[in-house]
Amino acid sequence: MAVLEASDSHDVLSLLFSLTRDYLLRNSGDQVKIDGLKGKTVGLYFSASWCGPCHHFTPKLVDVYNEISMKGGFEVVFVSADKDVESFNEYFFKMPWVVVPFSDSDARDKLKALFKGRGIPHLVLLDGYGKVLSDARVLIISEYGAEVYPHTSQHLKELKEHEEEAERNQSLSSILASRSRDFVLSADGKKVPVTELEGKTIGLHFSLASYNDSVVFTGKLVKVYRELKEKGENFEISFKQGMKSSHWLSLPFDDKSCEKLIRYFELSTLPTVVLLGSDGKTLHPNFAELDKMDKVKQEKDGVKVPVSEEDDIMNEEKSKEGRICDRDVFFKA
Repeated sequence: MAVLEASDSHDVLSLLFSLTRDYLLRNSGDQVKIDGLKGKTVGLYFSASWCGPCHHFTPKLVDVYNEISMKGGFEVVFVSADKDVESFNEYFFKMPWVVVPFSDSDARDKLKALFKGRGIPHLVLLDGYGKVLSDARVLIISEYGAEVYPHTSQHLKELKEHEEEAERNQSLSSILASRSRDFVLSADGKKVPVTELEGKTIGLHFSLASYNDSVVFTGKLVKVYRELKEKGENFEISFKQGMKSSHWLSLPFDDKSCEKLIRYFELSTLPTVVLLGSDGKTLHPNFAELDKMDKVKQEKDGVKVPVSEEDDIMNEEKSKEGRICDRDVFFKA
């Protein structure tokens, strides 16, 4: 199957026109003149209501669109692959951008044939001159969100280089902070600077409240937490059930860093607890898999948490707290 090259160029406006139509539509029914797209970066979004991955990606694209469309020079054009107008209307109602009218099947078929590629969802980005900037924007937007703006190859290269540099020099700030946020949230919603967590052992708890394994594992965390607290140890584990009385920390609910962390730590299962050392480096990629929570034991010199055959994580200083950064929902449908 052919894949578009970044060097391909097209007269986007002529592709969107038809003999009887010089406009696109919004979900309100308002007409938007195609000429208004001149000079803008245009994303052709091929999607359909019957496509599961589309329902996962569309909300992400909506968030990105709402954030960067206000800056001007960017528009998304929906090209539907639905089979009936009822399904199309219900799906398009959730979208803030414009659409090739469902009734104009010739125009839709022409666009699908020209920009053939990888099934749906499929987002082709073209600059103001009709040059294809990328044929893989679904993946790129899933990874970087609104940070892809401005939509240039050079900017994307810079994003990748920045991410690779962060991986080489991993720190707590590179993991938990972002360009727009340098804090996490406490149980009562107060901002806690990431810098206040430096030097402490951190647990990143990836969980899903509706997933039975997550519920079972959380129960183990609760048990360990209570046993240690009863023994007077300065060891904190955060969990949602006790968030009103604990030192529960979390990323903001709608923070896009959650998607970044899922990709960064290559999560493939839930629950996952990534353990970070006092220097911000990864001590273990998933403590939850080891199923050794019941083996956590008290020692005279502190709290010992076994994490591997060869190595243990020692909480030797009373000032160190083990914390769970609990993200209750990760995959928005």
